[in-house]
Amino acid sequence: MRVVVVGASGNVGTSVLAALAADPEVESILGLARRRPALEVPKTAWGVADVARDELEPHFEGADAVVHLAWAIQPSHDLEATRRINVDGSARVFDAVARAEVPTLVYASSVGAYSKGPKDRAVDESWPTEGVPTSFYSRHKAAVERLLDEFEAGHEAIRVVRLRPGLIFKREAGSEIRRYFAGPLLPSRLVQDRLIPVIPDVPGLRFQAVHADDVGQAYRLAIKSDARGAFNIAAEPVLDPARLGELLGARPVKVSAGVLRGAAGLTWRLRLQPTPAGWLDMALAVPIMDTSRARTELGWNPTMSSDDALLELMDGIRRSRGFPTPPLDPSSGGPMRVRELATGVGGRP
Repeated sequence: MRVVVVGASGNVGTSVLAALAADPEVESILGLARRRPALEVPKTAWGVADVARDELEPHFEGADAVVHLAWAIQPSHDLEATRRINVDGSARVFDAVARAEVPTLVYASSVGAYSKGPKDRAVDESWPTEGVPTSFYSRHKAAVERLLDEFEAGHEAIRVVRLRPGLIFKREAGSEIRRYFAGPLLPSRLVQDRLIPVIPDVPGLRFQAVHADDVGQAYRLAIKSDARGAFNIAAEPVLDPARLGELLGARPVKVSAGVLRGAAGLTWRLRLQPTPAGWLDMALAVPIMDTSRARTELGWNPTMSSDDALLELMDGIRRSRGFPTPPLDPSSGGPMRVRELATGVGGRP
């Protein structure tokens, strides 16, 4: 089996490569990235391609499956650039899959594709995927779901699988996640439980997380199965302020969503941190997911709890952990994080 992984150098991509490399039925892997990584993975060759502009079909020729992971979180102040990668780039990937006649396409959707939903019960994959309008990430995920609906209708011979995971954490993603979501002004060494005295207790702040290596296994199982359609991917327990307080030894403090949103929006506009307020809107709106289908039809079961995945991420941020790939390399921000500051914090890539 030959598999092409598009966007293979990031948090999820490196875990997908590891899962595939350990599978004896997978003979060769092509990892595509915008910049060639130094990371070496068994059975894996690296290729360089930008989904927004480069020819993709030659990379897909002869593949048994294509996994599409490429996605841009930043620059959050340049929505034209992020849409060009996320939405237009996805359309180009799907078109190249069809032209290369690849029999299986596995796409990285997200809990962020879902419309506003309940926090007190879990929903299955039939919940609407119209996104959260104030979040560019959610709008883009919903837009690609519509592209994929059209693709499936026009290419019935191609088996399409969509994975919709919750937040994805691992130790080696620490530097990347700190850079993309907290920015250069957060001292990494402050990210430890004894230095986090309080947790904002915002109504509706309940979310799901999963370890990246478990997500990698979900992709492997999706490739090898004959399943089609969408699968929710998340570990237990659901995380909320009470659970986070218990986990981190911190005290939940009531804060209104409006106050927290205002602070996030102001600091983003002032270029003090790279995360716009839409991320909070999405966290408060998306539903809790039922993962039964993945467990029964894919045979997927997470090996790590959401608690452990979060603690591992915090350790990775505190210790500036990563892999030698451009997204995950702790040195990507430059000495004293000068490259991060030079982008305008959420500005140009």
